[in-house]
Amino acid sequence: MENLAIATLGGGCFWCIEAIFDALHGVQKVVSGYSGGTGSPTYKAVCGGQTGHAEVVNVHFDPQVIDYEDILRIFFHVHDPTTLNRQGADVGTQYRSVIFYHNAAQQSSAEKIVAEIEKKQLWQDTIKTEVAIFTQFFPAEDYHQDYFNLNGYAPYCQFVIAPKIKKFRLNFKDRLKAN
Repeated sequence: MENLAIATLGGGCFWCIEAIFDALHGVQKVVSGYSGGTGSPTYKAVCGGQTGHAEVVNVHFDPQVIDYEDILRIFFHVHDPTTLNRQGADVGTQYRSVIFYHNAAQQSSAEKIVAEIEKKQLWQDTIKTEVAIFTQFFPAEDYHQDYFNLNGYAPYCQFVIAPKIKKFRLNFKDRLKAN
């Protein structure tokens, strides 16, 4: 795992983003958590808007298999980056679209991909995704890890996460892990 890079991304509920990136070839591990706020967050405090953290995932990937810019292109296809502080019915700053870059190269790539997506007019509205420096990551509570795989038949998983995964699998079938 020492040759892996990390992308820290927030695109609404971390359960959705985790399930998508977990299926991506070149990704070794995805951890749901919190970043971009103050203090030591808990799910209750983050959802209550008390910490300013976003629900994010740390995507540990092999840059020899998939590069950071491809991770970002997929990120922009699997959530709506044009809504401020919300994804669907999930509303609040904890659900904001955000890329936390770990170094200058990631910052440059993030800014490049945002401009590329804007130019292609992939979305009708302007992108609201925040591009900010990474400071700290707090893993979410254990029951949030691998949530979709463990709770796939729960109503939220069926009505919110499953359609996003279906769209991802259709659009990126050549990028999926082999079963």
